[in-house]
Amino acid sequence: MERVRVVLQASDPVSHAGLASLLRSGAELNLLRAGDRTGGRALVFACDRFGPETVAALRRAAAEIGLPVVLVINEIAEAELLTAIECRVVAILHRSAVTADRLIRTVIAAANGGGVMPPNMVGELLKHIERLQREVLAPNGLNVSGLTTREIDVLRLMADGLDTNEIAGQLCYSERTVKNVIHGLTHRLNLRNRSHAVAYALRAGMI
Repeated sequence: MERVRVVLQASDPVSHAGLASLLRSGAELNLLRAGDRTGGRALVFACDRFGPETVAALRRAAAEIGLPVVLVINEIAEAELLTAIECRVVAILHRSAVTADRLIRTVIAAANGGGVMPPNMVGELLKHIERLQREVLAPNGLNVSGLTTREIDVLRLMADGLDTNEIAGQLCYSERTVKNVIHGLTHRLNLRNRSHAVAYALRAGMI
């Protein structure tokens, strides 16, 4: 099995040395040398707290290398969670809870598209999503997928193999309305055609 290539960035040399030692202890990982980000699949980023300097550094890293981030930190407030996620943070480990096994498992999860959050932050994230749905999306006829109820209904019937006329009959729309719905969502999501739209929606769990 190919080892997961990891980039490490820390706010101080002591943290860097300690985390480097933990990461090197895992046979599943390959810690890249400083300045080498070739083929990296995850970034371990260590700092004391989630202040403006941390946010700026994470945003630079997101723009330059775009890797999922495992954030090792002493202190982060629940209110700062969304900003962290915007900076590509997919996992958060408090320094006091870091062990070699936990860090290695978290890095592998991040590299494979997963995420690891403290339980209290998972709850806070769910609250943010619920608030977003209630205050922003629902008033505009959207849901967390970014699609309208009408678009989801049309996609589901397309996935069932119905043509434009049949979809219009099922939903009591005109054929022109159905065509406009399909054109709107394919254009907005940069999809090639109806089959691509259905495949995209299925993979993303929208329908």
